Amino acid sequence: MAKVYFTKEISPDGLKKVYEALGVELSGRVGVKVSTGEKGAKGYLKADLIGPFVKSLNGTIVECNTAYPGARNTVSDHMKVAEEHGFTSFAEVDIMDSEGEMKIPVLHGKHLKYDLVGSHFDNYDAFVNLAHGKGHVMGGFGANLKNQSIGFASRNGKAYIHSCGKTKSPRLCWMLKHPQINFIESMAEAATAVSDYLRENGRPIVYITVMNALSVSCDCDSEQGDPVMEDLGIVGSLDPVANDQAFIDMVWASKDPGAAELRERIDSRLGREILPYAEKLGLGSREYKLVELD
Repeated sequence: MAKVYFTKEISPDGLKKVYEALGVELSGRVGVKVSTGEKGAKGYLKADLIGPFVKSLNGTIVECNTAYPGARNTVSDHMKVAEEHGFTSFAEVDIMDSEGEMKIPVLHGKHLKYDLVGSHFDNYDAFVNLAHGKGHVMGGFGANLKNQSIGFASRNGKAYIHSCGKTKSPRLCWMLKHPQINFIESMAEAATAVSDYLRENGRPIVYITVMNALSVSCDCDSEQGDPVMEDLGIVGSLDPVANDQAFIDMVWASKDPGAAELRERIDSRLGREILPYAEKLGLGSREYKLVELD
């Protein structure tokens, strides 16, 4: 059974505590995958929270350009936003698809034949999937699985996932219609491809989700809005399915009246369906043991 480590302390020390509990010492060139946040968004993980942790790993912030029109769909614009949001103040920022993309296998997909990640993906010896837990207008919620699927994907790769394998064109992908469940499953397939590739090549990845500023919309939304419920804490695991399941379980267990709004957003987009499908693909387990660190 997977272990999920949990602290209520949302601070640099809390992050360090969760990472150390995982028992994996990442070395070499470490990529820290976070969302740099769309211009105008409020909830992205802030420099004063994650900066000390990233510096302790000598980590590089890694991102890819967006498929939708906005302030992060070109390298130059994306780097401006990363600087404005404080990420360049504590680490190098690498837009991994700035020099193209690479194709990695999807082994058991119904929708995707492959996954497209930034070409710099192979430059790293290890990764931290450092997610911000929140709602999402298209996927229902965003945490480690979304950060690993849409997040690691190149601009064209994002279009490929959003179109459920129909096109790599960022212009065309938004015009295509498909059942919502196909998109949810496509995200799971892409996330699994990333884990499979890293495991095959002997590169570790760990999963941490900061559950603060819990809005119903994502950090990729320029009109994200304010949090709707109380902060929950930080969870970490070696299993991304277990870690996302723990986040969902805490949202569903919350007595905060605003949690109902987040639950409605998640279920209206079939967000929780990513978990059993990712488990079926072998990405991880929904069964876990919660280990409290406080």
